[in-house]
Amino acid sequence: MATVKTPQPVTELPTRYLTPDDIAALFEVPLETVYHWRKQRTGPPGFRVGRHVRYDPAAVQAWVVQQSDLDAAA
Repeated sequence: MATVKTPQPVTELPTRYLTPDDIAALFEVPLETVYHWRKQRTGPPGFRVGRHVRYDPAAVQAWVVQQSDLDAAA
C-alpha cells in the first residue's frame, strides 16, 4: 500500500540565495515547473546573476505567504 506524503511547512530557509534546483526540491516540483513559473511570472520572484537565476529566501517566503492568503480567500 502506498503512503501519502503530507507536505511539511518549511520553518527555516537557507541564508544563501537559492537556485532553481533548490526551489524545485523545496516545493517538490519538476525543475521545468520552476522555469515555467519564472517565464509566466507566477512563481517566486527570481533575479539574474550573470547567466544564473537566484532566489532571495525572504522573497520566496513572502511568495509562499501570498499564495497561502490567495488560497484561503478563494
